[in-house]
Amino acid sequence: MAAIEILDLEKNYLVGFWRKRPKLALRPLRLTIEEGEVFGFLGPNGAGKTTTLKLLMGLVFPTGGTARILGKEMDDPRVKSEIGFLPEQPYFYDHLSARELLNYYGQLSGVPAKERSARVEQMLARVGLSESAGVQLRKFSKGMLQRVGLAQAILHDPKLVFLDEPMSGLDPMGRREVRDLIQQLRHEGKTVFFSTHILSDAEALCDRVGIIHQGELRGVGAVAELTSGTQGKIEIIFCAQRVPVGLTALGAESRISGDMVNAVLLEEQQDAALEVLRRERLKLISLMPVRSSLEEYYIQKLRPTEGQKEEGENEADRKGVGA
Repeated sequence: MAAIEILDLEKNYLVGFWRKRPKLALRPLRLTIEEGEVFGFLGPNGAGKTTTLKLLMGLVFPTGGTARILGKEMDDPRVKSEIGFLPEQPYFYDHLSARELLNYYGQLSGVPAKERSARVEQMLARVGLSESAGVQLRKFSKGMLQRVGLAQAILHDPKLVFLDEPMSGLDPMGRREVRDLIQQLRHEGKTVFFSTHILSDAEALCDRVGIIHQGELRGVGAVAELTSGTQGKIEIIFCAQRVPVGLTALGAESRISGDMVNAVLLEEQQDAALEVLRRERLKLISLMPVRSSLEEYYIQKLRPTEGQKEEGENEADRKGVGA
């Protein structure tokens, strides 16, 4: 059974003060997320990531389409007890301590009273806040508040977790801890749907990713497949304090770091490059193909298609005529 089935979900907003006009926030979206999958929803700011999450959570109503979550309609009240949610900018009662806040959310989410205290302490330890459990939230940093938000999202042991920009405001250590937590959730068989624009986190965590831009889903694929292709280039790392003239003549793009040289050149130049190193008696450290990255796929999908360019030009022409 699919964890999430999005069936032509779309959203328009009315903007403007006097003559309101519709603004497209999400084009009809069709997407399926499998159970036990970590799915990354990627896109720049304003692409439609948060709108999609709010629609699935029932925080805003769709203009059209529907979705099924864990086999139920998305507006089915029974769904709420099986999902956890961390918004991009969570707001908590700042006069409460972290322990008090989680106890409150435990009551709201139906955690049995006998288990609640132990569950709260377990979640505080899991997000690294045991030592700050009694501190009021108004004294917390942005990163600490993000950890509290993660704790409340998984407090009631949901089957499906929605995270909107979960790495926002975290330092490198905090991001690593969040990545570890998401991996733990995967090992527990939970489904994680999270939005981000930090591609390195998505590449490290996700089974699949979807690229959204200007409210339109541009591409979906498995990370392993998207990054498995090669670019017809090789990367050679060797010990030297200068770039051999022979490598420069082969068109290598070189970078020197201390007594190491990193050179990238076309794959068909491999034998000639190795002959240069042998002739110069330089020590070879590694030789490997240059593989495609998630960033390249992302940038490719964000580029406008010919149809979109033509549509934009026509729109500009219409505005020019109207003027």
